[in-house]
Amino acid sequence: MAKAIMIQGTGSGAGKSAIVAGLCRLFRDMGIKVAPFKSQNMALNSFITKEGGEIGRAQAFQAEAAGLEPCNDMNPVLLKATGEAGCQVILNGKVHATMKAHEYYGIKDKVWQEITAAYDRLSKEYDLIVIEGAGSPAEINLQEEEVVNMRVARYADAPVILVGDIDRGGVFAQFYGTVELLKNPHLEKGDIGGFCDADYIKAFIVNKFRGDINILRPGLRMIEEKTGKPVIGTLYYQHHMGLDEEDGLSIEKFARFNQSAHKDLKIVVLRLKYISNFTDFAPFLYEPDIEIRYSMWEEDIRSADLIIIPGSKNTVSDLMFLRENGIEDSVKAAVSKGASLIGVCGGYQMIGRKIFDPHNVESTLREVQGIGLLDTVTTFDRIKTTCQVEAYKTGIRDQGSGVREQPLKGYEIHMGNTTGEVGLFSVRRYASHAERITHHSELIPDGSEQGNVWGTYIHGIFDNDEFRTEVINSLRQRKGLPLRDVEVSYQAIREEAINRWADTLKNSVDICFILKHVGMEYCLKK
Repeated sequence: MAKAIMIQGTGSGAGKSAIVAGLCRLFRDMGIKVAPFKSQNMALNSFITKEGGEIGRAQAFQAEAAGLEPCNDMNPVLLKATGEAGCQVILNGKVHATMKAHEYYGIKDKVWQEITAAYDRLSKEYDLIVIEGAGSPAEINLQEEEVVNMRVARYADAPVILVGDIDRGGVFAQFYGTVELLKNPHLEKGDIGGFCDADYIKAFIVNKFRGDINILRPGLRMIEEKTGKPVIGTLYYQHHMGLDEEDGLSIEKFARFNQSAHKDLKIVVLRLKYISNFTDFAPFLYEPDIEIRYSMWEEDIRSADLIIIPGSKNTVSDLMFLRENGIEDSVKAAVSKGASLIGVCGGYQMIGRKIFDPHNVESTLREVQGIGLLDTVTTFDRIKTTCQVEAYKTGIRDQGSGVREQPLKGYEIHMGNTTGEVGLFSVRRYASHAERITHHSELIPDGSEQGNVWGTYIHGIFDNDEFRTEVINSLRQRKGLPLRDVEVSYQAIREEAINRWADTLKNSVDICFILKHVGMEYCLKK
């Protein structure tokens, strides 16, 4: 069975996901067979594995850092907020049900079985598992119900490194308070009498520090004296790390990323209430001629060269919000004056003529009028499409010609199907049967186009450098600007970012301490 180290935080946004990713890359480069694991994730940013399962985007990125293909076992429980209906519960990559909190707690035994089974499978394949916690382990009202922090540490017998965000203030109180609140003995089968959850915490990492380290040092010494646990690293605040973000809390950072200078083109992504997979548009951040904003402001929409309506976990609710607040009218006005509009997934559904929901999958409304910019109709059903895809741009009136030698790579995550004048892309879906990854031979029509408006179900489509450049050139041509060649390799940028972050951890955190506590100090001699 694998060794394990667990990264917990004093609260959400402390930097756990990034630190796990960096450690995965660092340990991979040391020759350790390492994999990430997060038992339960709550996020609208998700990824589809080759098995056709849905996991948190952060775990997919951590797998990439470890040099692995993401798999369902890396995130056996994913919760996706759907509004008043509660959360969509995804177990081992597949939708289980939409449940409210008390209903979810009612199946906690089943959930725990899924978690432990997934962990055991990973543990048989790898030498080291880097586990990520969620929120804070010291939510004392949830300690009997939680399946993501100390219960996982106990099961995996994993030493815990506790991360605190000093940029928010109060980091020493957070460290001290977390340790104190976890000092009640928590005995389970196999536990040593008197051993408590606080004993699993072996050290602290201070994250997002700004300023003079000499001023911080007295506090570091005092917290070590008060808790008996060392601070094994202080990480300076990182601007524009280039790492995947987990949820909408990070959109502000995205919005500020590339607004420092005048750019030729402006892209506005509507910042929906239930926005999902907002990292679909991260590749545009690195294009030298693009300014990208996540916004609902009329001024931004009016001045945009391209408006994108992104994915949504509640398409109907977000569409009604756009309509009731006049944003739909602003988008239509901008399009009528020449702005381009792209809808991705939920956004693609919104810009069609109608949305039907006969089974009330998303709301109590059986029929909703769409924005009406594409001649398409979407009908929701109870089955969720989750698959990786290869796509060829064919054009609606040129279906099957396959003009592209290299297929576009991406994935689909959606409820329902869209019909009408579709066929902008021809898509081949991957499927999983009896642990064997195969793909359907037939090409399925996807997407629709009408004038300066188009939409698709394909997430990750803008990761494809040549296609992204085609989209940019279409905007440049519309403005009378010269066309340009591919200037950015998004995959290369991601690799550079991961390596740079891993080097930061190597130089700022006592990696020897971690390896010694998991019994792998022999790796230091390699």
